[in-house]
Amino acid sequence: MNTLLRLLPAVLLIAFPLIASGQAEVLQLQAAVPEQQSFSLSLQILVMMTLLTLLPAAVLSTSAFMRIIIVLSILRQALGTAQTPPNQVLLGVALFLTFFVMTPVIDTVWAESVNPYMAGSLSAEAAFNQGLQPLREFMLNQTRDSDVALFAGIAGYGDFESAAAVPTSIVIPSFMVSELKTAFQIGFLIFIPFLVIDLVVSSVLMSMGMMMLSPMLISLPFKIMLFVLVDGWAMLLGSLAASFYT
Repeated sequence: MNTLLRLLPAVLLIAFPLIASGQAEVLQLQAAVPEQQSFSLSLQILVMMTLLTLLPAAVLSTSAFMRIIIVLSILRQALGTAQTPPNQVLLGVALFLTFFVMTPVIDTVWAESVNPYMAGSLSAEAAFNQGLQPLREFMLNQTRDSDVALFAGIAGYGDFESAAAVPTSIVIPSFMVSELKTAFQIGFLIFIPFLVIDLVVSSVLMSMGMMMLSPMLISLPFKIMLFVLVDGWAMLLGSLAASFYT
């Protein structure tokens, strides 16, 4: 619960570095010309609520959620259980496992960015840059160099001297592609034992002349039994969580 309470201000700070907590009623923006433009509080709230609709996609795309939910979906497909576990259960498991994996990042953002900003010792822009660093470090640790080179080449960048020199606009899509690759690699390994069971059951049914009987109907109990006997949920979720710390 403490992690959940810390997550909201940390995410809001990262997503909206220009939103000050209860300061002036208008936001002064310096334009290219000497004149200043003033936006009313109601317009600021409208802009903030519009950006909030993009916040879930931004958070889920830059965290461990993507890999976890894809692997869980492939597992359900491999088991052949259709809508069991239901989508709500898979989303709940993926979200709380994501909170578990991202706890070190959230704690670092809270200590180095949110707390100083709320205490008034850091400006919004400095707090945003400070809070972005742990998230960038997490994403870069999970990103393949080949994916970074791919998007850097598309954007017209050359070789980077260090990880700190990689722009965030390159880090995020590279991280997403790497997570998709990793998730499908894990899903492939999960699919193999269940595929073997399906092949064995199908061969046995054909040898017995029972071609009208669906092999999935017979293999489903065996796949569930195998998954339960090897303590599959604990093994899978533990391996997924550990894969982010290697």
